[in-house]
Amino acid sequence: MQFIDLKTQYSLLKDKIDSNIHKVLDHGQYVMGAEVGELESKLADYVGVKHCVSCASGTDALVMALLAHNIGEGDVVVTTPFTFIATAEAIKFVGAKPLFVDIDLDTFNISPEKLAEALQAISNKEQTIHSAVCEDINQIKAVISVDLFGLPANASEINKVASEYNLTVIEDAAQGFGGSINDKKAGGLGDIGCTSFFPAKPLGCYGDGGAIFTDSDEIAELLKSIRVHGQGEDKYQNVRLGLTGRLDTIQAAVLLPKLEVFDTEIAQRQNVAELYTANLSNVDGLTTPSIPEGYTSAWAQYTLLAKDDAHRTQIMEHLKANGVPVAVYYPIPLHKQKVFESLGYSAGSFEVSEQAADRVFSLPMHPYLKVEEIEMICKLIEEV
Repeated sequence: MQFIDLKTQYSLLKDKIDSNIHKVLDHGQYVMGAEVGELESKLADYVGVKHCVSCASGTDALVMALLAHNIGEGDVVVTTPFTFIATAEAIKFVGAKPLFVDIDLDTFNISPEKLAEALQAISNKEQTIHSAVCEDINQIKAVISVDLFGLPANASEINKVASEYNLTVIEDAAQGFGGSINDKKAGGLGDIGCTSFFPAKPLGCYGDGGAIFTDSDEIAELLKSIRVHGQGEDKYQNVRLGLTGRLDTIQAAVLLPKLEVFDTEIAQRQNVAELYTANLSNVDGLTTPSIPEGYTSAWAQYTLLAKDDAHRTQIMEHLKANGVPVAVYYPIPLHKQKVFESLGYSAGSFEVSEQAADRVFSLPMHPYLKVEEIEMICKLIEEV
């Protein structure tokens, strides 16, 4: 059994993917070939924004978004401690500091209420757990919300809080791409959206890749400059610091046929999730995912909460012993990672994130899971 079944997907799309790759091999435009522009146009239409600027990875997308908004040394960016390190790594990479705000346990996403409380306390110059990171509200320039496990963060409330403090909202839709809130697509829920095309993502290429979404003509032009070493009118005129952030043409060629079936696959993921939940919602000690009304998850992962770490370990060991792959995203919250020791946070600083890290585990999730496989997985869990 596969945790993520890319082989079955490839077998269904093989003719189109192979044909597209060979077209690139024939024309030889491996960097910024026509397929890149075609993909960007289709992705922008899909999300419902004016511009899509593709790039080399989801991490590069975040870095480029921060650079395009002139965020750097001395600045502070608010985000969640319960996410993959790339979210906060990008903040530190540009010279800014991440300021963590805890999550809601029912969605695993940053809590708008806790965000408002943290910003208010800093604005009032109160002594808080954030004091080593930020003492002046004017240092804070942006919020990076994260659409964890495929579920978009509460954009309306996050945007409302951010607007009160004139903060840019950067949506990290690396896991949420394909999800939506009231039919508005992830990637277009903040001031700027970032996503990843890492192979394991709901829309994945065959290597690294990413994209950035914006309605701003000015930001789009900055992003195009930043992704090619900050170039100006030509490649040997450099007007700002940038990076090598282009999406390879072959990866664009792979993504184009995958995008054609993407909505179908999202619907299939929904079916898988609904079957899991129907079978597991009454299992003692387990909490199944909660999807707010009007939200659609991309189901990057199907993540359960066990009673505690011991209960989780017992379930995971039983599943693995029976050939079922299972994973924990994420076992160590970012505030407890060595790389962020200088921020001054400690164990207990973000109790909900720490509780989640001790209890979460994810089951196989992809569009091609069979009903009998899902039922077998659920039966094994029930046995525990």
